[in-house]
Amino acid sequence: MLTGLIIKNYALIDHLEVNFSSGMTSITGETGAGKSILLGGLGLVLGNRADLSTLKDLNQKCFVEATFSIQDYKLKDLFEELDLDYDSITLIRRDILPTGKSRAFVNDTPVNLNTLQRLGQQLIDVHSQHQTLSLTQTEYQLEVLDSLASNKELLIEYQNKLLVFKSLDDKLNKLTALQNSQKQDLEYSAFLLEELIEANLVSGMLIPLEEEEQELIHAEEIGLSLLKASQIISEEQMGVEEQLNEIRSALQKVSLLSEKYAPLFNRVESLKIELLDLNQEIQLQAEQIEANPQRLEVVKIALQKIYDLQAKHKCQSVEELIAIRESLDEKVQSKATIGEDLIKLAKEREVLNAELLELAQNISHKRKNTIPSLKEELESLLGVLGMPNARFNIDLLASERMLLNGKDELVFEFSANKGSNFGSLKKVASGGELSRIMLSIKAILSRFKTLPTIIFDEIDTGVSGEVSYKIGEVMHRMSRYMQVITISHLPQVAAKGAHHFKVYKETIDQSTYTQLKKLNSGDRVQEIAQMLGGEEISETAVQHAKELLN
Repeated sequence: MLTGLIIKNYALIDHLEVNFSSGMTSITGETGAGKSILLGGLGLVLGNRADLSTLKDLNQKCFVEATFSIQDYKLKDLFEELDLDYDSITLIRRDILPTGKSRAFVNDTPVNLNTLQRLGQQLIDVHSQHQTLSLTQTEYQLEVLDSLASNKELLIEYQNKLLVFKSLDDKLNKLTALQNSQKQDLEYSAFLLEELIEANLVSGMLIPLEEEEQELIHAEEIGLSLLKASQIISEEQMGVEEQLNEIRSALQKVSLLSEKYAPLFNRVESLKIELLDLNQEIQLQAEQIEANPQRLEVVKIALQKIYDLQAKHKCQSVEELIAIRESLDEKVQSKATIGEDLIKLAKEREVLNAELLELAQNISHKRKNTIPSLKEELESLLGVLGMPNARFNIDLLASERMLLNGKDELVFEFSANKGSNFGSLKKVASGGELSRIMLSIKAILSRFKTLPTIIFDEIDTGVSGEVSYKIGEVMHRMSRYMQVITISHLPQVAAKGAHHFKVYKETIDQSTYTQLKKLNSGDRVQEIAQMLGGEEISETAVQHAKELLN
């Protein structure tokens, strides 16, 4: 509830300070007296944009402070979300400096305009003829229906899950696109990997293969050379073994004569043993040498495969090829990982989709159950407000898509007169009719939830007589549940207020100022009488004013 308002140096207001009470408050005044200025100043603490041209004195700052009693609004969670200190008596202040800079504070904590706007939306509902146009929007119509259907908790759960669902959808689309874009590349990588796997690559295998190839190519030449070496060793006449025997015999003689020559003999003895062992090894190797064209072909193929792979992958060793093979294996395996992720995400999406469908059905069910009572109450209230033939056609159509507020598309049609076809509010309802429909909706909503303070800014324009009296009654009935402030030109509406302020202009020292005065009972009679009969207040007007006030 708005309990106090201070405005300094704003438009025609030099200094204005006023306290508000619960119930219904009427604000009246002649056209141009400054009622819109009052709302403009209040709009600053609700987060409206500041305009330097609105400063009365451009050398002084503009200051607006509003005090709210908010213990009934359940706003602690919002204060926590906005990182603000909660206080049941909350002060919102806005300063507009001569430099054009703007500052805002909530309970002395600096805030930005976005925070001010979010908080302001929960504190005051300023309702004007212009804002009545929101009634023609499907989003607002659904919001009204959901408020009456008590769908708030279900909608919060649905919208939270919908955010997760859309995030999953986004991930699925990105992974699918990645999989598709990588498909050709991964297929080629798999082909290269298969080639490397078939090559049976082992670190250090190249040199032995190349040596084996050379041995197989030159098998006959190697065999002949080994046999020749063996023959040179073991030849009877001039063989190395025979000559070594002669050397041994000569040294054996001298070693018998002197120990000094014994080491020479021993060394020759060792040479003979080594020579015999060498000859045996040469003969063994010679026996193993044989031409093997089939094995040579196998080795050649194996080597050529390695050489081809080295050329294809632009590397110089088998070890590099092995490293490439391992890298390709990881890349190909990642394809399998993407596939597994896609399956997992698809399952999560399926589960979430089922949960969303169930929530949407529950929301829709509660909406359908609420429509008959909403329709009946709207038509009944509009009958009271001078529209006895007003009829509504309210229906829900199932949407194919998951919408932000469920899976319903709302049909909200209106007919003001008997025999008239139903049509959308935007097309068939006049401004005066929209105002009364909106007033009726606000009146219905006020019984179902704790609304913020509502300010009606001349929404009764264009009506008179009995209808204006009924509009006043509806507003007065709303004030039992919430604070209602109405700015009106109609005496029938103004008289319904428990409190009454008059906005007026006065000129002091060649300057014009907007002032606000709280009226006592006598002042109210005069104000209402003037609204009824003009500047010349007759006794009849005074009597009529008293009747209205009583």
